[in-house]
Amino acid sequence: VQLQASGGGLVQPGGSLRLSCAVSGSISSINVLAWHRQAPGNQREMVATIFSGGTTKYADSVKGRFTISRDNAKNTIYLQMNSLKPEDTAVYYCYAFDLRMGAHWGQGTQVTVSS
Repeated sequence: VQLQASGGGLVQPGGSLRLSCAVSGSISSINVLAWHRQAPGNQREMVATIFSGGTTKYADSVKGRFTISRDNAKNTIYLQMNSLKPEDTAVYYCYAFDLRMGAHWGQGTQVTVSS
């Protein structure tokens, strides 16, 4: 399984970005799809997770601002990020896991929030 993240860039505080992660193969049966991020000097942290049944989970710092979704027909997961803050600046990684295939990471996409 390969994951290809895209959509990062430079945005002003208060702006929006949508990240995409294209997954090779079908995602319909993958139990866990998620976005994580890592800022310089910090550990990688979970940002948002979507489970195969559609349940979602968010880090407290992004609740109400970020939305994770999955399009099984396109084998793609998305992260809609609104009301961005400078502290959201990080490299964002997509992640896929299930018991059959194990854990897989995308290559990361840089998000910079700055005026």
